Amino acid sequence: MSAAVNVGLGDRAYEVMIGPGLVAGAGAHIAPLLKRGRVAVISDETVWRLHGEALTAALAEAGVAASPILVPPGEGSKSFEMLARVSDDLLALELDRGDLIVAFGGGVVGDLAGFAAAIYKRGIDFVQIPTTLLAQVDSSVGGKTAIDTPRGKNLIGAFHQPRLVLADLDVLATLPAREMGAGYAEIIKYGLLGDFAFFEWLEGAGPKVIDRDPTALDRAVRRSVEMKAEIVAQDEREAGRRALLNLGHTFGHALESETGYGDALLHGEAVAIGMAMAFRFSARQGLCPGQDAERAQAAIAAVGLPVRLDQLAGHPFDASRLLAHMGQDKKAEGGRLTFILARRLGEAFVARDVDPAAIHAFLVSEGAGAAGAAA
Repeated sequence: MSAAVNVGLGDRAYEVMIGPGLVAGAGAHIAPLLKRGRVAVISDETVWRLHGEALTAALAEAGVAASPILVPPGEGSKSFEMLARVSDDLLALELDRGDLIVAFGGGVVGDLAGFAAAIYKRGIDFVQIPTTLLAQVDSSVGGKTAIDTPRGKNLIGAFHQPRLVLADLDVLATLPAREMGAGYAEIIKYGLLGDFAFFEWLEGAGPKVIDRDPTALDRAVRRSVEMKAEIVAQDEREAGRRALLNLGHTFGHALESETGYGDALLHGEAVAIGMAMAFRFSARQGLCPGQDAERAQAAIAAVGLPVRLDQLAGHPFDASRLLAHMGQDKKAEGGRLTFILARRLGEAFVARDVDPAAIHAFLVSEGAGAAGAAA
């Protein structure tokens, strides 16, 4: 039985449907959004091999023809080159502004397809069908779309809300265990930033979520989406409270930049380390009790996620280089560093104009090399 969470954005409001069997019923949900019976489906090669036939059949059953556009799996597909190729493929299909794009995959596909939808003929509707846990609880909801550049992650993009999100819990059965862990990092983030009761529940239920226990998984995904929907409805373009959703991301994105956005460090793993670091830095600055930082770290580590730099074997880090990446972060303003820090478990806040020297010293204490100096 599926549940629906509304993202309340006035005349652009949409539903996030959560539950089993949603790919099998995708045609019935998508057909009413169409002016004519066809869609372009942007997917990655792995997802399409596993689930493409099921989605095509579901759409055909509702009289919808699907034209697939496939990209290689991995963060490397979030590039100018791939955006240009996908855009050209959409033009070759002669889609018009009354047609619709379906993003069928994880966060990479959702970001790429959503950005392509935002700029194709100045904007075309799209539907998200996220196939990873991370995408279901985070990137598919809220309308952030983007590609990466050598200067940083998600620096070129647009806010473009989907018409509908179908989070089918059944497709997670084919997700590798490591990807389940990466998605769990974004789930526990919601507890750490604003729902202590949810965090407490996850301390006990986290392994069940990772193991795909149906009841635990449904509760974890639903509560995560509820929290994100509420925050997005209040602050669509990240002028205020929505920035809290970046807990762990300033540290995490810097680590991803240094490791090359590849399989060496998945996005969720980077966020896991980043959240643990954000709590430790908060404690170091006297902003949050040390025992809360220890408890946050323990809860993240309990499901096998990394929490420290030295767990990334073969990737020595330099404090000054990490700091330079942070200066390119989207939240940085006028050269000032912005971090999401914590007052306690379940209470994060936006800290603007954080002292770079303090961050540099903290990074050194965390094991990053001390070559160079803070700006």
